[in-house]
Amino acid sequence: MNIAIIGAGNVGRALAGASVRAGHIVTISSAHPENACTVADDVGAQAAASNSAAAAAADVVVLAILYGTIVDVLDEIGDGLRGKIVVDVTNPLTDDYSGLAVVGTSAAEQIQARVSGARVVKAFNTALAARQADPQIEGTQLDGFVAGDDADAKAVVLELVKSIGFRPIDAGPLAMARALEALALLNITLQIRNHWSWQSGWKLVGLTATA
Repeated sequence: MNIAIIGAGNVGRALAGASVRAGHIVTISSAHPENACTVADDVGAQAAASNSAAAAAADVVVLAILYGTIVDVLDEIGDGLRGKIVVDVTNPLTDDYSGLAVVGTSAAEQIQARVSGARVVKAFNTALAARQADPQIEGTQLDGFVAGDDADAKAVVLELVKSIGFRPIDAGPLAMARALEALALLNITLQIRNHWSWQSGWKLVGLTATA
């Protein structure tokens, strides 16, 4: 796949590295292009001079950014996302991490409403950056939950999730992003409250059919 990763922080770096190792063509961008260049050099990806340039050349655009920057990033890229698969990795957390900053919706649904021509899929947000880079813990393959309304787009993202090492789980329509964002909040708050090492991940057990 030809993938653009918007964001060169911990999440962007983790997903870029994992995607390169899986054999995908990866371009990474950032609000600060020098950061994108550093990450690209480290993981074997390409760097783009702007978010718009990264998105223009890709089939799949991954938003590995902070929730609070979504509006600015979408306004910058504009029509460049129309027709593309957009993977939302964001989690809409409040500033104090006490809850979600959305009610009755999700970050993914907000993105879909703002860029109506894009095919938005929620994925990767339930995994911490360490597990996005390496989706296994002591030999146990972690689950990658994927939600979206466009069946073809979701199938592509399920394949991407599988290719970097997760067990892909179809979580249903895009509205299920609300549950996935809540699941991420639970993991994050557990890390903070218990002073854990930000290494844990989710695994659904007891399945009787292939996910």
